[in-house]
Amino acid sequence: MENRQHDLMRKQMIAEIVADAVFLTAQLGKSAFAPRVIEAMGKIPRHEFVPLELQSYAYLNSPLPVGYGKTISQPFIVALMTDLLELQPGDVTLEVGAGVGYQAAILSELVNKVYSIELIEELALDTRKRLRNLGYRNVEVGIGNGYYGWSEHAPFDKIVVTAAPDLIPPPLLAQLKPGGKMVIPTGIPDKQQLILVEKSGEGKLATREVLPVRFSELDEGDDFAGAA
Repeated sequence: MENRQHDLMRKQMIAEIVADAVFLTAQLGKSAFAPRVIEAMGKIPRHEFVPLELQSYAYLNSPLPVGYGKTISQPFIVALMTDLLELQPGDVTLEVGAGVGYQAAILSELVNKVYSIELIEELALDTRKRLRNLGYRNVEVGIGNGYYGWSEHAPFDKIVVTAAPDLIPPPLLAQLKPGGKMVIPTGIPDKQQLILVEKSGEGKLATREVLPVRFSELDEGDDFAGAA
């Protein structure tokens, strides 16, 4: 009964995401997300990524607190960021800010390999265990400051950043492959914009503002640049 209820709530969430995309056609430049993205969003059990006491709210189209001062992102924003990357099955993808692993799970349905880095060690270890228990074998969760990317596995075809720096971190630009795309929120807390970064085959960068957003701030301190 509970699984059926979650299935129904997930379908309602997908319907809201689809409707929001139509509503924002002017800003997005299109009226629908790629079917692969919607299909992946419809498969992932979001209730497994939120605290037990919030599971009945898991499929609301809104962010939810998950501890450690973090939130799980609004499903529409997850779908939007995933769609903007135009992921291909062979892409090696970096996620900066693993959080509870929901975005990584979506990515894992769409590409062969996902590297996800998280600054908070306890959260990273919990997420590593959760993804393993749910069967996501193509996601590797590392502990480190994502501002510096994950040079050991660079370069990346696609990069998605789930916390906002004031400016796009140079190490992430350097670790993006020619022909690659990055989606990142940037700006001061009350004036953040979701940015699509594209690197041409010759290495030239182009950026486009997509939507105003609100994310937690990306730590830009002098933390270690590697990952564990």
